[in-house]
Amino acid sequence: MAVKDMLEFADVLRLNLEAAIKEDADWYNRFMPLSQMILELVINRSLIRMIQQVIDEDGSVKDSASSALRKSRDQVRMLEKKLYQLMDSIIRKDMKEASFLEVSNVEGRWCIKSGSNQLTSFKGLLLSSDSGTGSILEPLSAVPLNDELQRARASVAKAEADVLLMLSEKMQKDLDDIEKVLNNVIQLDAINARATYSISFGGACPDLYLPKDMDGYFTVESSEKNDSKASNTFTREWLLYMPKAYHPLLLQQHRQNLQKAQKDAKNATAKKFQGDNGTWKGERNVDILSLEMQVSAVEKAHPIPVDLFIDRKTRVLVITGPNTGGKTICLKTVGLNAMMAKSGLYVLSAESAQLPWFDYILADIGDEQSLSQSLSTFSGHLKQISDIRSQSTNRSLVLLDEVGAGTNPLEGAALGMSLLESFADGGALLTIATTHHGELKSLKYSNGAFENACMEFDEVNLKPTYKILWGIPGRSNAINISEKLGLPATIISNARELYGAASAEINEVIIDMERFKQDFQELLYEAQHHLMLSRNLHEKLLLARRKIVEHRSSQRNRKMQEISKAAALARSALHKKVRHLRAYLVKSSEPRKTNKTKLVASDQCPTGDNSGNTTGSRSSTAVEIKTQSPSVRTELPQVGDTVHVSSLGRKAIVLRVDRSKDEIVVQAGIMKLKVKLMDIGT
Repeated sequence: MAVKDMLEFADVLRLNLEAAIKEDADWYNRFMPLSQMILELVINRSLIRMIQQVIDEDGSVKDSASSALRKSRDQVRMLEKKLYQLMDSIIRKDMKEASFLEVSNVEGRWCIKSGSNQLTSFKGLLLSSDSGTGSILEPLSAVPLNDELQRARASVAKAEADVLLMLSEKMQKDLDDIEKVLNNVIQLDAINARATYSISFGGACPDLYLPKDMDGYFTVESSEKNDSKASNTFTREWLLYMPKAYHPLLLQQHRQNLQKAQKDAKNATAKKFQGDNGTWKGERNVDILSLEMQVSAVEKAHPIPVDLFIDRKTRVLVITGPNTGGKTICLKTVGLNAMMAKSGLYVLSAESAQLPWFDYILADIGDEQSLSQSLSTFSGHLKQISDIRSQSTNRSLVLLDEVGAGTNPLEGAALGMSLLESFADGGALLTIATTHHGELKSLKYSNGAFENACMEFDEVNLKPTYKILWGIPGRSNAINISEKLGLPATIISNARELYGAASAEINEVIIDMERFKQDFQELLYEAQHHLMLSRNLHEKLLLARRKIVEHRSSQRNRKMQEISKAAALARSALHKKVRHLRAYLVKSSEPRKTNKTKLVASDQCPTGDNSGNTTGSRSSTAVEIKTQSPSVRTELPQVGDTVHVSSLGRKAIVLRVDRSKDEIVVQAGIMKLKVKLMDIGT
């Protein structure tokens, strides 16, 4: 039945995916390679139907699985019915006062159990006897039926085994396909679990990249050729970038505590009314208020995230700070989020999280004391670190908690410095170590591959803030804390003298550095805020500029369309006037009285101004045409000659001579017209 359920699930999944791809073909590429893996599943539907026909939901073999099984089970039910009737009749016949008889079953045989020291009237085989609990007898009349029942049950078992053997043989033929389906379903289930966790807890999809050692520096081989500009900036600047990163187990524990507190408060509220009048007792009121206050307190106790920004050139990060300040939590946060990213989970961080692809994540955290190997705490740490050093590569992440602790402070500090320098020289891509040794803080000033960080401590409230201060070594707070806790002033002053003035000056320098760091962070946040505002303004300006350009282009196009329309109208009007003038000139060329003067008024002609708008100015031109008797020409005019056109009363230049029609084409000013030879004078 488990195999059947798995095959049915895989078949439904494949059918759903095929339907989705049929509706939208992009689904196939969107979920590659999962879509290909699902579509390649081979499901034997006939095997599913056969299992459904043969096996019941509770896993038993159905009666309809085979005729032999049905016959054997019918026989078993018939014999059991006969035995029940037989036992019932025997008990009824033997029933007496204060007697106790009941039907019992011993190894599949129907028997009768009698009370203690009770005699029975029927004969039978004594199967067991106890003076305290009575006897179990198999009546002689039931022996043949019991024997036959045993044989029938054996037939049922054999028939069931035959059916199961037949199913096993069918499944064996598809064993490879079934195993492939099983492995793919397991893989899909793991992917679904990762997705469910990531959606439930939020976080960010990490930008993983492969670091490559090149000329002693680390460059980035991005999996995306066309990364965004911001992403490229992060890639160039940071080796590991996780803003507001959470420890996954602390976040999960907080969520569980909050859900439990909310559930308790909800249940108490639901049960607050007592009695029919809906009143509730004062005690109950106090309980509900306390539970609501507990919910509020749990909500406020949300884990504090840490900002993890490690420069690309940093190979070893040394974190210092007081006990219970959160140093170990920082180590575990980095390690667990790096493993989550490698496993396909979202990292519990803000967006833009970037991590290298670490080949190994190696950690030495906690007490490794072993009584069986006679190793002390210090020796256990050394053995663990030795194994880490031999296994780590230039792409590994190494996490060391309290390096150099557990032995003489001077020797421990010297050993810790040597270990960290060996990791910085190529033992790992990134090493993060926590320590109390002040000597390890100075490595940053002699080796550029080191970086300092410390956990902030609130000296007013005497508790850690769980925030990281980058670039600042941690300072000693033991004497100041002791003073605020009320230790006598003489002891405090003596301790400060023994601690030394130089160390006190170093602490003062560190205090100034912390103050400058905080001021720098405030200025940085302010600068980022103004940068964000300027970017928004820049985007708005670009948008306004684009709108202006689009408006100017649309206005220019509209103006050109209007000019073209006006020019077309002007050309049409001008052509019309020219046609009218030509018609008039042809009519005026007819014979008329000599010396008769006629004034011809010309209509308004449209003219265009520089703006493209057509303006019409009416100008009247009177042309006085004098008809004179033409002089007799002795020869035809030639092209280019100047002749006198009698009908116009002005001179014109000959453009073309048509001898066959006794016509010539002349140009008088801007006008071209045909005239008869008889209208030409010298």
